[in-house]
Amino acid sequence: MQQCDIILIMNDEQLRERNLRAIHLSDGLNSNNSESILSDGDISEDMSTAEKLTMDAAGKSDEDDIARKLRLMRHSLAHITAAAVKRIWPNAKFGVGPVIDDGFYYDFDLGDEKISEANFSKIEKEIRGIINYGDTFEKSEMSIDQAIEWSIENNQPYKEDLLNDLKHLGTTVAKDFDMDEVGVSTKEESAVKNVSFYKIGNFVDLCRGPHLANTKDVTGVFKLMRVAGAYWRGKETNPQMQRLYGVVFSTQEELDKYLERIEQAKLRDHRRLGKELDIYTTSQLIGAGLPLFTPRGTVLRDGLSQYSNELRIGYGFEKVWTPHITKVDLYEKSGHWDKFGDELFLITSQETDDKMVLKPMSCPHHAQIYASRPRSYRDLPIRYLETATVYRDEKTGELGGLSRVRSITQDDSHVFCSSDQVEREISNLMATARELYSTVSMKLRVRLSYRDESDVYLGELSLWDSAQAQLKSAATANQIEYFEEEGEAAFYGPKIDFMATDAIGREHQVATVQLDFIQPKRFDLQYTDSKGDIKTPIMIHCAILGSIERFLSVFIEHTSGWFPFWVAPEQIRILTINNTVFDYVSDIKKVLDDVVLMKPIKYNEIRYTVDDRNESLGKKIREATNFKVPIQIIVGQKDKDVREVSVRTQSGEEKIKLSDLSDYLYKQ
Repeated sequence: MQQCDIILIMNDEQLRERNLRAIHLSDGLNSNNSESILSDGDISEDMSTAEKLTMDAAGKSDEDDIARKLRLMRHSLAHITAAAVKRIWPNAKFGVGPVIDDGFYYDFDLGDEKISEANFSKIEKEIRGIINYGDTFEKSEMSIDQAIEWSIENNQPYKEDLLNDLKHLGTTVAKDFDMDEVGVSTKEESAVKNVSFYKIGNFVDLCRGPHLANTKDVTGVFKLMRVAGAYWRGKETNPQMQRLYGVVFSTQEELDKYLERIEQAKLRDHRRLGKELDIYTTSQLIGAGLPLFTPRGTVLRDGLSQYSNELRIGYGFEKVWTPHITKVDLYEKSGHWDKFGDELFLITSQETDDKMVLKPMSCPHHAQIYASRPRSYRDLPIRYLETATVYRDEKTGELGGLSRVRSITQDDSHVFCSSDQVEREISNLMATARELYSTVSMKLRVRLSYRDESDVYLGELSLWDSAQAQLKSAATANQIEYFEEEGEAAFYGPKIDFMATDAIGREHQVATVQLDFIQPKRFDLQYTDSKGDIKTPIMIHCAILGSIERFLSVFIEHTSGWFPFWVAPEQIRILTINNTVFDYVSDIKKVLDDVVLMKPIKYNEIRYTVDDRNESLGKKIREATNFKVPIQIIVGQKDKDVREVSVRTQSGEEKIKLSDLSDYLYKQ
């Protein structure tokens, strides 16, 4: 990803848990080259970007070439947007301006001035003027000390922060250093010598590049979309900046399609539908990020959880249960305390001196169940599952609907196996995910995340190589579309991220399968092999739905609230035309009471209500439709006389004999 400097205070583990789909962590201004911070490594430093693109076109597909040029255009437009803002607000202070999915954003500090949508046309006019003028993107270099002096002279404190990090630490990527070190100046020898700047007209910005050769090379279309508050570097004690978002596409047709998707997304917003369909609610007395599920919402989440459990039980998983609080000692030993200590809810006992926390994850608990008795190779693989609620002290500014919550329910599972069992277990979990997401009509592909050549990974290289090969083999065997990315593995093992596409084309990270070579060693987990030798098992973490709350936010928007019949909170509503059919309604209810669905979940009794109010049929139909009840059974005197019902669905209305109603429902 080409970009100006991106600073997001979040480590790799947090990024995976939070799934910030629109913001990609990259190297920021970081570089393995301690001599110079310039442009992205795949762009040669001694030729222009345009020349490089021409050279790269040879041997590359047209699609790849278009994607590269679009990324450059989005990056260049972030720079041009900053220049436009500077023209309108000369005292603007600049933060970061990365490329993101579909476009870019840039963070500004305008003091008491506020950007609003009313300003967008004025900013866009300035942007077009800069594009049409045809300034060349001129790259220059300064020593790190000269750059810091430049940031002070030009009253750019946020750039000064970044430059201090480069000098002190050689990086601006938050995961690479302690939060207390952020922005700290130093008189020590600099970790880098030179940094790069880009200039168009009179506007100069610290940036690693690359850019298009000239502003006139911006041949696509753009639109400013929204402005939002963002704390500098994600820390609530830092100043709040204004984050201006823009989208950039190659053609007007692509932009129009994007805007149509945005409108669709607004109509499908799970926060609105969650309230309208009585799925969940919130309370200020309970707190932010702690949703309350109504009876209807509880049916929905329980049905999805049951399906996930039944699929895994079919592959030999067994249910376990673990408490919601634990001693800090457990997470100190597992390593989670050092990594997630700031995100945990601390608990004080009135009876003991034990330091306790609300459970943030279940894996160390399941490891203790494994460790509770001696294990033999004959026992492996051992498979545990638990629908567990865990708790994380997320920042209040990042909480929203069901997408980001503090109480997180996971369909969690862990496998303890030998190295030669990994492929089969991974294959089983892939098959489980494939079946579940096929059932909810979401296309699935996977990202295979491998280690790279750096030394940040723990465990033997041969174990990594074997495990990565088994991941790929399992994906191939399951005929799941996949792509591979080096350097995206966790430090303790390779992983599989499942990406599901919803009804309007958005891709969401959902399920995860993670190999773990380290936690079994930390807890000294063992089994005896066929030769009597003591071995350490491999641990596989897996959640098919992931966070059930977050999955529901995706599922509600994917279905637009029209849930599949098997999991709909209210599957059928009987609507009476008049009071002469009440006895016939009793006959219909007897049929419904005898129907028990067995697919996709077992023992799924029909959930129905009766609307026999003295209201017009039209009003009853509207209300049932507004609640998105999948089947409406309309009953009038004529239906009673011929022993049939009128069945109304999204597809239309049809007459069905009462004697055939059961068969009809089993086919839904």
